[in-house]
Amino acid sequence: MRILLVNDDGIDAQGLQDLAAMAVQIGKVWIAAPERQCSAMSHRLSLGMEKRIRLRPDYPVSVEKAYSVSGTPADCVKAALAELLPFAPDIVFSGVNYGWNAGYDIAYSGTVAAAMEARMNGIPAMAFSTKASPCQEVMKENLLWVTKNLLEKNIGSSEIWNVNFPGCPLDEYKGILYDRKIAGKQLYMDQYQKTIYPDGSMSLIEKNVLSSEESIPEGTDLKAVLQNYTSVGKIRGAVL
Repeated sequence: MRILLVNDDGIDAQGLQDLAAMAVQIGKVWIAAPERQCSAMSHRLSLGMEKRIRLRPDYPVSVEKAYSVSGTPADCVKAALAELLPFAPDIVFSGVNYGWNAGYDIAYSGTVAAAMEARMNGIPAMAFSTKASPCQEVMKENLLWVTKNLLEKNIGSSEIWNVNFPGCPLDEYKGILYDRKIAGKQLYMDQYQKTIYPDGSMSLIEKNVLSSEESIPEGTDLKAVLQNYTSVGKIRGAVL
């Protein structure tokens, strides 16, 4: 299996290294990842801008080749398919994102957008995320098993797998829940600190406030991870 890895946290992110260490156990791996942090860029493209691509021979995991791209996650997939790989990969893995991509936060996710860009090019894809927490025991213990399991399952030509791991210790982990629906809300609700200046202009500083667990619907991706389960669900591309 020929596997392309991408993310939105950047080429040096620990989550990408974890994903690469897993992926080399099931196939040959190439990486095309942003040179810097690109979270919440969704499906943005760097139109009309130069994209500088650098080979990273010192990448800490023994992959076939690793490239940094001075662009967005979607740019990385496009560049890899057009110029960096002499073939179409069998699958694209995106992540592992440091922070859940569940509920309405999916709409902002560069991680999910990169996977969807692959799907738009006819390539199966999976997006992986984990809680933004120092504790990554569950993800590291289960990443390979979950990936192998999903590779054996059928998924529609307009869909990608979306996997979110909890950030709890292994002794608090409850297992995997499949077919999780997308929670119809954001985990963090937007609030702003507003300042009015003498010239009449205004500045807003975003301050995210955590939603209460009680407000998250049952059977959803957010409810699963908040209750220390791994959430597995599908995201359908509206344009496909």
